[in-house]
Amino acid sequence: MADLPRTAAARTARLAALPLGYAGRTALGLGKRLGGKPAETVMTEIQQRTAEQLFRTLGELKGGAMKFGQALSILEAALPEEMAAPYREHLTRLQDSAPPMPTQTVRDILAADLGPDWKTKLVWLDGGPSAAASIGQVHKGRWHDPETGQSREVAVKVQYPDAGAAIESDLKTLARAARTIAPLIPGVDIKPLIEEVQARAKEELDYPLEAEAQRTFAAAFHGDPEIVVPEVVAVGPRVLITEWLETPASLASIITNGTREERDHYGELYVRFLFSGPARTGLLHADPHPGNYRIIPNADGSPGRLGVLDYGAVARLPEGGLPRPLGRLVRLCADGDSEALLTGIREEGFIKDKIRIEPELLMDYLNPFVEPSRHERFRFTRAWMREQFQRINNPKDPTYTVTIKLNLPPSYVLIHRTWLGGVGVMSQLEAEAPFRAIMEEFLPGFADTEG
Repeated sequence: MADLPRTAAARTARLAALPLGYAGRTALGLGKRLGGKPAETVMTEIQQRTAEQLFRTLGELKGGAMKFGQALSILEAALPEEMAAPYREHLTRLQDSAPPMPTQTVRDILAADLGPDWKTKLVWLDGGPSAAASIGQVHKGRWHDPETGQSREVAVKVQYPDAGAAIESDLKTLARAARTIAPLIPGVDIKPLIEEVQARAKEELDYPLEAEAQRTFAAAFHGDPEIVVPEVVAVGPRVLITEWLETPASLASIITNGTREERDHYGELYVRFLFSGPARTGLLHADPHPGNYRIIPNADGSPGRLGVLDYGAVARLPEGGLPRPLGRLVRLCADGDSEALLTGIREEGFIKDKIRIEPELLMDYLNPFVEPSRHERFRFTRAWMREQFQRINNPKDPTYTVTIKLNLPPSYVLIHRTWLGGVGVMSQLEAEAPFRAIMEEFLPGFADTEG
């Protein structure tokens, strides 16, 4: 397809057809079972076809539909294995690709944002995109600086026409259809996931704001031996030009085909960036999506540095870093001090005054976020993620009541979502990392010795 569909009706119709398609395939499956075909085989076929329709539609529509799909893809490791298997290929593909828009559309946007003489600076532009995502696509180009006479390769990110309207329309449609879409993705609470994407969408459309955040990260990580952040070259309302990062693939490729060495190496760099970024910049890179992380192997092909892209979703931390109380609470939970943890959680505003929660249930509920910090080295796995996710989302499990009693303060919302997303990606990688040491180094309050 050439572009974001321009009419809300066309996009709404395609999204609304998703649950109808699932219902039709289920009815067809019933007919096959009555005809003697094994129920397990029929269900696998239904899931496979549902996955193909769901993620093909989300990917092709881009906009809010694809952003929702990408957010969902991070939690793939939490789905029950018998349900996740038919979805995995499509989820992983959605992390790293999308159909392109026409070259002429790209050139029209460049002229509108950079001026009619844009070709005197952007002297060459690749005809096809090197990457395409939810609200824009990236082309490789060559930027010439008239003042210095020097040229360099750049990445030219161009926002899709009407991306803002498409995102708003898609997410409203998905929100209205949340209940009927839910059976398509068993085990995942769809409504809060859509609400989170809605809350972040406006900032991600603001390329000048993104450029400001990327400049901050680039300065903080300049010359770092492990992490590479491309510098910003130029920015307009719908165009962001940065240094080109030469890289063969993203972290999504390591999830699919990586060796054990690659999984552990890049997984550790991934975690180090998520925790060290706030300490070095006062900002939290709040989009842990694997497509934003690019692998940069050494000259001999061995695992090397990790490039980090896309600074549209960034939390500006009021304390200039992750909150110190958060580190103290995580340490209390890791050390098993349930009474002190409950007191601290209440003081920090996570539990309202009249709400009562059993300390041990609170400890069990927080286990997915804290267990890695109890070990010198911790290996994340899909099986571990599924176990934790299913336990806290099972209405019959005692820890489920904690979910509805906790109150997440606004300042912690993006931190919580990023942490959960990071755990999901590490579980997809099945990577091992020195999680405790990383938290002692970069999470304020975690290494405090006093209560």
